[in-house]
Formats: sequence, C-alpha cells, structure tokens
Amino acid sequence: MSLALFDLDNTLLAGDSDYLWGCFLVDKGLVEKQLYEEANERFYREYARGKLDIHEFLNFALQPLANNDPELLKSLHQEFMEKHISPIMTQTGKDLIVKHRSQGDHPVIITATNSFVTAPIARAFGVSDLIATEPEIIDGRYTGKVEGAPCFQQGKIERLHAWLDATQIEFDNSWFYSDSHNDLPLLEQVAHPVAVDPDDQLRAIATDRGWPITSFRSSH
Repeated sequence: MSLALFDLDNTLLAGDSDYLWGCFLVDKGLVEKQLYEEANERFYREYARGKLDIHEFLNFALQPLANNDPELLKSLHQEFMEKHISPIMTQTGKDLIVKHRSQGDHPVIITATNSFVTAPIARAFGVSDLIATEPEIIDGRYTGKVEGAPCFQQGKIERLHAWLDATQIEFDNSWFYSDSHNDLPLLEQVAHPVAVDPDDQLRAIATDRGWPITSFRSSH
C-alpha cells in the first residue's frame, strides 16, 4: 500500500476554502466587513508569496470559531459547502482519488486549512483520513487557539509523521499532489511529487527537477 497525499486548496479544489470561508463570514455579517476583508486579502497575498506568518493568520482565522456557537457554525458550514465548495470540487481530483484507491493506495488529504473548514470537504471527496491544522476545543467550544503544530510548510511533515506513527502506514513510494511552493518541504520527501495547477514558483521548480505537472481544473 502506498500513500496518495493530496493538498486541498487550489489542488483538489479549484479555489481556496480558507479564503472562501472568510468571504462567507463577511457575507453572513458575522465579522466586521471592511477589517475582515482587508485582513483576509492580505493573508492570502502573503501565503501566495510564501511570506505568511501562520500563527498570526490562525489568530485571525480561528477567532470566529470561538465567537460563535458550535451548532450555528455547523449549520453555516452546510450552507458554505453548497454555495462555495461543491461548485469547485474538481472532477479530475475525485477520479484520481478513486483511481489510487482502486490500485490499493491509501488516499489522505493534508492541508494547512483548519479541520472545521476541511473535514466536511474531505468527506465529500470520499476521503476518511484528513491531516489538517487542528483548532483547540475545550468543553465543546472552540477557543480560537491551535492544538499542536499548524499543518503548514515544515509542519506538514511533522504532522504527517505523527500520523504515520499512529497508523503504522508505510511512507515508502508515496505520492503528493500540490499546487503550492509552500508545500515544497513535503514534495521533496515523497517518491512521486506532482505539481497540480502550480503557482509560478512551484512550476519553475517542478520544471527544473523534471516533476510531473498537471491540471485538475479542465473539468471541475
């Protein structure tokens, strides 16, 4: 059995769920529009440039979870899925997950976006194993803080190896599909790195190193 690791945002999805969740919160009036929109845009640009301070971002992104009732958040997420996520789930990504599973591989979604946002999306893709940034929960409510290491850049490797230790699944001959140069640390560790609709930096690196470059967006 080989691992088939998939990044989520701008890889399996033709868009960014973290950014879209922020836009959705603005639309629902749950956050202050101008301040939140400006911060959401700034963090997205910093991520694209590889300059994101993940802890500063998470202090921003997880606060609405702490400020709202968990049942309300769950209900809102169903609406978010219907309006923003279902339309950008790539069919090519869905098909590739099925293909890997049919070959005996073990599909896993690994993402920097927090598990509140991404767990229902992983289920919609038919993937039961999700490695994501974990929001802290105490007494049934989100605290606005992170539990453990953020699943970002080098943190993805740390979180993946903790998961491998817990599951006893082998890492040899693994695949990793990603769009982002932020995922370079993990792309360099797998046997089969694949650049999917890559940003300019990752495209240049993949081209230089002879990594496959593909698109999931031709029919999503």
